[in-house]
Amino acid sequence: MQGRRSSTFSRLLRHGFTDPATAGRLLESDVLSTVRTDPVLLEALGGTADPDQALLSLVRLTEALEEPERRVLLDTVTTAKPLRDRLLGVLGASEALGDHLARHPGDWHALVTYEAADLHPGIVEFERGLAGADTPDALRAAYRRCLLGIAARDVCGTSDLVRTAAELADLATATLRAALAIAAAEQPEDAAACRLAVIGMGKCGGHELNYVSDVDVIFVAEPAEPSDGEEGAAVQAATRLAARMMRVCSDTTVEGTIWPVDANLRPEGKNGPLVRTLSSHLAYYRRWAKTWEFQALLKARPVAGDRVLGEEYMAAIGPMVWQAAERENFVTDVQQMRQRVVDNIPAAQVDRELKLGPGGLRDVEFAVQLLQLVHGRTDTSLRSSTTLTALAQLAGGGYVGRADAAALDEAYRFLRLMEHRIQLQKMRRTHLVPADEASLRRLGRGLGYRSDPVATLNREWKRHAMEVRRLHEKLFYRPLLDAVAQLGTDESRLSSDAARERLQALGYADPAGAMRHLEALASGVSRASAIQRTLLPVLLGWFADSADPDAGLLGFRKVSEALGKTPWYLRLLRDEGAAAQRLARVLSSGRLAPDLLLRAPEAVAILGSKQGLTPRDPAALEQEVLAAVGRADNAEQAIAAVRGVRRRELFRTAAGDLIDTYGDDTEEHQEAVDDAAVVDRVGAAVFGLTSATLAGALRAAVNAVTGDDAQPLPTRFALIGMGRLGGGELGYGSDADVLFVHEPYDPADGGEAARAALAVANELRRLLQIPTADPPLLIDADLRPEGKSGPLVRSLASYAAYYRRWSLVWESQALLRAAPVAGDAELGRRFVELIDPMRYPEGGLADEGVREIRRLKARMESERLPRGADRTTHAKLGRGGLSDIEWTVQLLQLRHGAEVESLRTTGTRQALAAAHAAGLIETDDAQVLDDAWVLATRVRNAVMLVRGRPGDTFPSDGRELAAVGRYLGYPPGHVGDMVEDYRRRTRRARAVVERLFYGG
Repeated sequence: MQGRRSSTFSRLLRHGFTDPATAGRLLESDVLSTVRTDPVLLEALGGTADPDQALLSLVRLTEALEEPERRVLLDTVTTAKPLRDRLLGVLGASEALGDHLARHPGDWHALVTYEAADLHPGIVEFERGLAGADTPDALRAAYRRCLLGIAARDVCGTSDLVRTAAELADLATATLRAALAIAAAEQPEDAAACRLAVIGMGKCGGHELNYVSDVDVIFVAEPAEPSDGEEGAAVQAATRLAARMMRVCSDTTVEGTIWPVDANLRPEGKNGPLVRTLSSHLAYYRRWAKTWEFQALLKARPVAGDRVLGEEYMAAIGPMVWQAAERENFVTDVQQMRQRVVDNIPAAQVDRELKLGPGGLRDVEFAVQLLQLVHGRTDTSLRSSTTLTALAQLAGGGYVGRADAAALDEAYRFLRLMEHRIQLQKMRRTHLVPADEASLRRLGRGLGYRSDPVATLNREWKRHAMEVRRLHEKLFYRPLLDAVAQLGTDESRLSSDAARERLQALGYADPAGAMRHLEALASGVSRASAIQRTLLPVLLGWFADSADPDAGLLGFRKVSEALGKTPWYLRLLRDEGAAAQRLARVLSSGRLAPDLLLRAPEAVAILGSKQGLTPRDPAALEQEVLAAVGRADNAEQAIAAVRGVRRRELFRTAAGDLIDTYGDDTEEHQEAVDDAAVVDRVGAAVFGLTSATLAGALRAAVNAVTGDDAQPLPTRFALIGMGRLGGGELGYGSDADVLFVHEPYDPADGGEAARAALAVANELRRLLQIPTADPPLLIDADLRPEGKSGPLVRSLASYAAYYRRWSLVWESQALLRAAPVAGDAELGRRFVELIDPMRYPEGGLADEGVREIRRLKARMESERLPRGADRTTHAKLGRGGLSDIEWTVQLLQLRHGAEVESLRTTGTRQALAAAHAAGLIETDDAQVLDDAWVLATRVRNAVMLVRGRPGDTFPSDGRELAAVGRYLGYPPGHVGDMVEDYRRRTRRARAVVERLFYGG
């Protein structure tokens, strides 16, 4: 006996039962006496989502039946496989439907009927199934009976998700009609006094309903006879009728509830009247409706009541829905509404929220609806109210990539199937994934996972949720949509007739040339041309939002012609976040960044993500450069490779600067530009890039001089950065000020070492001076001892001797910004040790030295300012410009650097902050100087970005000046304000310089 029980337990466990003791007792029930030993039954139970639950419900159903009905059921279960699978599948998936069958055991025949006919019923069949249900309880019972067939087809796989959701929506439609008929029968006078139309909304309207969901509706009413003119009485009658219809569906009795009917999507929501006339609806939508209300109306369809009135409602509302995307801030409103939904999820539930959480069903639905509303204004093929159908239409029209659409379709089906299985168990409205092991196991098995169902379920759920979240952000937040939404309906496709006028209105100086570019880009029937036609109206607006739209469009054509056949290029612009907008910003910003991009168009891939715009780590950059030099066959190839890296990284830095300055619409909250942070970031990035370039050029020069180490260099060699290079605060147009220093390995070979070092320095300069279309990197060694008349390269000992005997005050000042940048690191460190006593003299700078520096500064102001230059706007040598501020800070360093360690820095802003911290300069004065230095640096960077060549003053050309103004944050038409602001801030800086530097 014990052995037989043990064997039974083993069989039950093997077939998926978790409580074999209880299952064994149930199998011993008298009602199962004729089938308990049938192996087919146990096998069939083991194939369900929850064998324990299926067996229990089967016993309850069998007990509820009388003979001979019981025998018919059991015979059918053991002999008719399709019915057996359907019946046991439903019982294993739904405790609630098992309860229904226990109350109404005869309803199991509903499964036989649908199995025999193999039907997928529509509204008519469901109305037939509900016929005769003339009371609320009868309707509830009939509804569950119809639901049995839907659930059976669903869990057995003879109906897919889309068909199941459509059947549920059709059953809901039939149920609403039956409920309205019950209400009309109970309230005949009200029914006679009005015409009432019920408009289905949400998933019911979209033909994609869940098992248990609020059924969203809107009510529209008119007097029964137009001649009555009693709108008020008709609306009151319709309100009573609608309220009763809602209660028929929503009230809970012994038969449970069908589902809540929710009318909160009506005008004014809960605070508005339940029923309105058609004219009242239209008045509200024309004047007061919010963006989300039009989004909700995307799924509206008449479902019950007066069909003619329902169609009139749809005909009147439809045009408003497809004009909603033209509303101001439409895309932003929809995005913010989605974010509010996420924010309102309780923190304890957000990770289990299948519908509303990140990566949930609502992400897919919102993305699809937003794309529909934006593009469906002119493309009527995109107007399906069903999510997956609309997604397929968007993919077919080229608005969503095919691969992305397929991934979203798969993920949405999986998540909706999870939702169905969760709701089916208790027939309760929930979107939370259960947390207990038993429920997760049932859910996993219900989705077909037999081996480790819980782990497999969690893995697949997270995979699909992550994919939804990725694609949701990619499609829903791409800033293309916002710009498309601002175009008029007649502008969302290129029109040859209107294009010339539109281009001129947008500020294109050469509309005819722009038309030629557009024709070259958009003509043809290829998929690439279709994508271009989608992108171009948006890009035209972005270009027009710049100072030089023509240059932006021309640059886009050149890049597209260079990369048009590259499969990833247009896909990047269409799909990858703000890539298209970033490209538009870069191409219309001036000369530097577009010229760099057109020299290497594949660098457009950098714009695909915010991370791609982050400057590379200097160490990694130098390693890449040196590796490229090592692969080159000769010095010319090596320097070409170095320049290629420099070109790419200079573009990365410039593009990142421009996009940060103009704003990136992928950022949820765009903060004001921090000028100082931009200057520091650009300075550090260009310094790292220049250092890597010099390191690569030096390696190439050494290889050329030594014959790739055939005759090793007899001396150590280092480059010492001076000026802005040494200070790590380079701009886009800065030269590379350097000193060349070497130290022989063998002091006896000093002459040979000097000749080799000079050869390396000359070769390095030659390589960097080879003509190229890239921005040049000019080597300036004029700050060396004795200036241009002195030797180009000196040994460390020669520097020491010179500085000991002949050094002048200006040289000590220049050495304040000396720092090793390439070559032998140890030699560079020793050079710094050599010069520290000179630039930070013990006891500070003598009075004579202070007077000498002041004389030099005054002479420079009178002699070096270019002829005709405006002293009030010259960023380097003008009043309150870079030179004023830097000489003031350097004087403080020379006087106090020996005693204040924090002043021993090569950076201007760092030294200024250290002087303030040490009490050497007042807070207000330090702030004025810092602001002016940052502004002057930004002006120089702006000029280089706009003109593609260095400049120290504002451009005279109107378009270039406007472009500089846009970079500095001034709106169109405010270049005068920009110049005046610059003069005001530098005038204040000059007043501080007069006091601190000249002692005035």
